[in-house]
Amino acid sequence: MPLIRAEGIWKIFGKNADKVIGTADADLSRGELRAKTGCVAAVRDVSFEVYPGEVFVVMGLSGSGKSTLVRTLIRLIEPTAGRVEMDGKDVTAASRDELLQLRRHTSSMVFQHFGLLAHRTVLDNVAFGLEVQGMAKSERHARANEVLKLVGLEDAASQFPNELSGGMQQRVGLARAFAVDPKVMLYDEPFSALDPLIRRDMQDEVIRLQHETGKTMVFITHDLPEALRLGDRIAIMRDGRIVQLGTPEELVGSPADEYVENFVRDIPRSHVLTLRWIMREPREGESDGPALDVATTVRKAVPVIAGSDRPICCVENDHVVGVVDKAAVLTAIAGEGGE
Repeated sequence: MPLIRAEGIWKIFGKNADKVIGTADADLSRGELRAKTGCVAAVRDVSFEVYPGEVFVVMGLSGSGKSTLVRTLIRLIEPTAGRVEMDGKDVTAASRDELLQLRRHTSSMVFQHFGLLAHRTVLDNVAFGLEVQGMAKSERHARANEVLKLVGLEDAASQFPNELSGGMQQRVGLARAFAVDPKVMLYDEPFSALDPLIRRDMQDEVIRLQHETGKTMVFITHDLPEALRLGDRIAIMRDGRIVQLGTPEELVGSPADEYVENFVRDIPRSHVLTLRWIMREPREGESDGPALDVATTVRKAVPVIAGSDRPICCVENDHVVGVVDKAAVLTAIAGEGGE
């Protein structure tokens, strides 16, 4: 069962926006629609599902609609049309009180601007969501201390936000979101203002936290390497629509159109494609080569295939499910860095 189901989400800004949907105007380009109706279509007929424990990345350039889309999931922005379900509840039909409960208990959002409370300690910042929920002080401080340990900030509990670096402040933001133990974490370009090295550290942190907690995450970014590092599946948006939704391998190995192809052109294929992507059926007598897990990247398999005169046996659940020979590896990495 999906934890989030979005069906036919539209968001059109402007007067009489709801009258655009279902007409020929809905298919106009953004510029044409604005010129004709004065409306701006930010999200156009988007549907997807997110499963428990999944990191689902929505990626696109500025103006593609990705941030608007994630805000419609918890109605920070009201969708013009469509339906959102989260944890079995119809978000689009929720009352004001139900919506408050959803935002306080079921989901947590991490923004690019951390929004920390300057006059409160790190501990009180992390405990803020629990305070809003009405949790007793001793209990919420105990929980906040637990989460600070999780993000490696237990020594900063009594400090104030302005005493921390940008990376540490973002960790406080992460800890605050985790403290309420939500079912869904929504990240809206949280690391785009950070230095590249700190950004990479924070990506590692998100990966680690996801492994440790199993949280379901929806992550918005304009950065393809970030999307490929974090995402179990990635939806690429353009002009308010999803142009391709798939695993990192599917995007890099089989781009849906020229737009996606241009995006992934400079990504080293060997870093993303796995043996599963390039394997073939074993022929007779080919099951005695070196064995590697089917999820091994081509890059990591290169030294093994180079040092063997037999094809690699691709193993899944202790069974050989395919083989990869030198020719397949060479074909997979051909054209890296653009042609």
